[in-house]
Amino acid sequence: MSKKFLIVGLGNIGAEYVNTRHNIGFKVVDHLAKQESVSFETVKLGTLAECKIKGRTLLLLKPNTYMNLSGKALQYWMEKEKIAKENVLVITDDLNLPFGTIRIKPKGSDGGHNGLKSIQQTLNSADYPRFRFGISDEFKKGKQVDYVLGEWDDHEKAALPERLDMATEAVKSFVLAGLGNTMSDFNGK
Repeated sequence: MSKKFLIVGLGNIGAEYVNTRHNIGFKVVDHLAKQESVSFETVKLGTLAECKIKGRTLLLLKPNTYMNLSGKALQYWMEKEKIAKENVLVITDDLNLPFGTIRIKPKGSDGGHNGLKSIQQTLNSADYPRFRFGISDEFKKGKQVDYVLGEWDDHEKAALPERLDMATEAVKSFVLAGLGNTMSDFNGK
């Protein structure tokens, strides 16, 4: 098994999106980079940070292609760094999970998520590990886009640091202990 991993946080670039629910993927990889004292640099199709954890190399990618074209950046870096699909972890928001809940799966549908839809189309497969971070569905009918692209409320902001710590522990577990163990230890937490 290769010791190189591509951890892809999904989000949208631009100051107006920084603290939105849709950008939780960026937030998780930012948090991990901060913990590991590495910084992002602008590269082709995104920004990238690299860290090593117990002999494994993690490439932390934030695509700058906007959500709807996330697959382009993911595929480019997978091919460039020769990283197998099972060593990729895509981190995204999920409306169907309560706020802060973690669900990691080896494959699945795009669930209507444009970032996952783009990746599935680009890879021609839904068979890649994904990490869904719950943002809940506390919005009024017809207000889904406003909610997803809205900023965290005060309760969520207060809980976010602990949830980000848990999320980065899950990413490290994926890299060190494997998908199965990580699912057992973190799903539903």
